Amino acid sequence: MDKYLEYLRKQFSERQDSLALALADGAAKSFEDYRQLVGEIRGLSFAQLCVSDLVRKLENDDDET
Repeated sequence: MDKYLEYLRKQFSERQDSLALALADGAAKSFEDYRQLVGEIRGLSFAQLCVSDLVRKLENDDDET
């Protein structure tokens, strides 16, 4: 995996883990806080999926040449 894509994947994963732990520890003091945390977690999941898709495409392009 490209070192830059791996860096992004790691950053996304660490942030997602941090948010999930904060959520489990009761960081959401209101429903609005809860929605914000869950929304960021969902966004990070989507970003990780995009990075994974890009890695697969790059690997497939390398295999075809």
